[in-house]
Amino acid sequence: MRICLSRFYKAEKVEVSEDRMSAMSSKGYRMVRATRGVLQGAWYFEIKVVRLGDTGHTRFGWSTEMGDLQAPVGYDANSYGYRDIDGSKIHKARREKYGEEGYKEGDVIGFYINLPEGELYAPKPPRLVLYKGQRYISASDNKEDLPKVIPGSELSFFKNGVCQGAAFTDLHGGRYYPAASMYTEPNQPDCEVKFNFGPDFEFFPGDFGGRTIPLPMFEVPYHGVDGNVENGEFHKKKI
Repeated sequence: MRICLSRFYKAEKVEVSEDRMSAMSSKGYRMVRATRGVLQGAWYFEIKVVRLGDTGHTRFGWSTEMGDLQAPVGYDANSYGYRDIDGSKIHKARREKYGEEGYKEGDVIGFYINLPEGELYAPKPPRLVLYKGQRYISASDNKEDLPKVIPGSELSFFKNGVCQGAAFTDLHGGRYYPAASMYTEPNQPDCEVKFNFGPDFEFFPGDFGGRTIPLPMFEVPYHGVDGNVENGEFHKKKI
């Protein structure tokens, strides 16, 4: 099955379209992420802002397995976001000036990540436990599992094909997934966004400014341990 939005790794309040390429949400910020992520190499995907309405807002970017799905992208140390209101970047819930201006309904945002030899710096996969039908990540006490910085790594955002500059560098090793979070005030139409993992992009940049040319996320191979999770489902295996 191709890369798409996960029906499992999303907040309950986020709705996913039938083709699993669009996401909608109302009320508070919540996250949805894609079914496949990357450990190393240069990769690219797009998100189109389909509908914001009068009260909608978004934060787009990348999240690791540890990112909090019940919060916006960039809320903690495990995700990096790009904010619509003023084009600021956000990480660990701290906003910093980034783009000259924000983005709006109809804009297409491009997402570039480069993790040179990232597999050498990746932590061990998180251990998942099943509790009352839900999967949770088990905390680790192993100091060897502390994140390691990937030399030369970079995360950048593009607006309608134009690079807004390097947003984050020296990323920690890990598997990074495309992610989006949406917000709309109560009793308003849902905020809606549409993902494009390639290979046909609407605004694929003609100039990456000397950066490694990325591959489309469409080409990321399946890396899960259970095909049901890829399809947004989880069933305890019979032994």
